[in-house]
Amino acid sequence: MVVHLLSELEIDRIFQAMADATRRDIIKQAMLREQSVSDLAKRYEMSFAAVQKHVAVLEKASLITKERRGREQIVHGNLESLRRAARLLEAYEGIWRQRVGMIGDILSGEHEGVRP
Repeated sequence: MVVHLLSELEIDRIFQAMADATRRDIIKQAMLREQSVSDLAKRYEMSFAAVQKHVAVLEKASLITKERRGREQIVHGNLESLRRAARLLEAYEGIWRQRVGMIGDILSGEHEGVRP
């Protein structure tokens, strides 16, 4: 099952990182185009240090990568990590759909040994 492609620690880091609106916006901005941490910091009403902390959380969750270019740190979105998170959610959706199908079978009497 796809769920096992990520460790529990990776799953926790990804979803804890994505639980914050600012961090989700930073991911979006980094996916739209690469930009420096300084440019990202200008977008938010918080200190540069606070934005750096958000970027660090996202980097630790592998949702973004940073590359040093001279004096700037350039942030890139990590599409593969987002795809892995999406596959995890799709796996959970599959479990849920299977359960709903079983309930439907029980209600319609198609499940073995169960009558409506």
